[in-house]
Amino acid sequence: MKLKLKSFLFSLVAGLSLSVSAQMPQPPEIAARSYMLLDVTANQVLAAKDIDSPVEPASLTKLMTAYLVFDALRNKKIDLKQTFPVSERAWKMPGSRMFIDPKMQVAVEDLLKGLIVQSGNDATVALAEGVAGSVERFVQLMNEQARVLGMKATSYKNPEGLTEPGHTTTVRDLSILATRIMRDFPDYVTYYAIKKYRYPGTPAANDTNRNLLLFRDPSVDGLKTGHTDAAGYCLIATARREFPNLGPQGTVGGRRLLAIVMGTDSENARANESQKLLNWGYTAFEAIKLFDANQPVVAPDVWKGTTKTLKMGRPEGVVVAVPAGSGSKIKTKVARPDPLVAPYVKGQAVATLVVSADDRPLVEVPLLALEAVDEAGLLGRAWDGLRLWIK
Repeated sequence: MKLKLKSFLFSLVAGLSLSVSAQMPQPPEIAARSYMLLDVTANQVLAAKDIDSPVEPASLTKLMTAYLVFDALRNKKIDLKQTFPVSERAWKMPGSRMFIDPKMQVAVEDLLKGLIVQSGNDATVALAEGVAGSVERFVQLMNEQARVLGMKATSYKNPEGLTEPGHTTTVRDLSILATRIMRDFPDYVTYYAIKKYRYPGTPAANDTNRNLLLFRDPSVDGLKTGHTDAAGYCLIATARREFPNLGPQGTVGGRRLLAIVMGTDSENARANESQKLLNWGYTAFEAIKLFDANQPVVAPDVWKGTTKTLKMGRPEGVVVAVPAGSGSKIKTKVARPDPLVAPYVKGQAVATLVVSADDRPLVEVPLLALEAVDEAGLLGRAWDGLRLWIK
């Protein structure tokens, strides 16, 4: 089976200079042990350093804790108004707290706000015990969910992120978790934009979200900070800014970026370095929408199937991030097997859209089968087999 290339030229942004080089922009100097800038809209890494090196996640661990709580809410195992007791274990947790105690019965929604806004270790343990019955069982669920999400280098030992041997992850795995939270739980991810929260009857201390970018950049709406002596100061920051090339004609769409910085020197430094990455990503790259959701990119012939063609594209559409000023020079090629022989299931990766400019490859986007193509009957397979043999 050989690989077949089909070329299509798109004039995407009229009026841009054709002399602009397609060479990828170089990111700014980032004072962090490891980092990543991800264009979530295009599902494309724009900058990265040591993203597969083991790191301590500190309170970024609480993203997985929240994921499991969100999942329990979605599946109606718990509800936001339901109350959980506060155990002695939760009450005595060291580090950041929302200051709840064993005399209280606290609603799940308040515990979530305590976990997310105040990064409360007491709220984290109360949620873990309420969802799974024990912290130990909850940690098992965390590791099982990490495997389901494809976080291959992550190992959880606790739900709150305090330093413990073997409690590690990577920047790559954190990017998977952060994007899945935003994609899977749009109704709950808004909690990460809350700037202040305090449970009634508790001290006002620790009532302000430590994500300083929520107060500095109106486009930032999450996600989570983390800090231990071993991990340094860490931040996963996400922003959504308007970008007119993304929406249908006459409308304006939004472009979302995600910055992860690990191991910076201070609370202010993690905010500054994250802001630097976000600003660079929005100015150094432009997002180009090539195809709408479920729009076929190609529909080549398919053999031995119940239909004669196989439509390929993306259910969420195809958006690519390219160096600013290079949009008008984009060329695409579809690399696919030839011949295509049924069966194919809906969502199966079949081909690759290769995006380039100035003969430099920029992005490769997997193309999926937009519809299933079942195998034809015996006579149809035999006839196509003969035609293929003649071809």
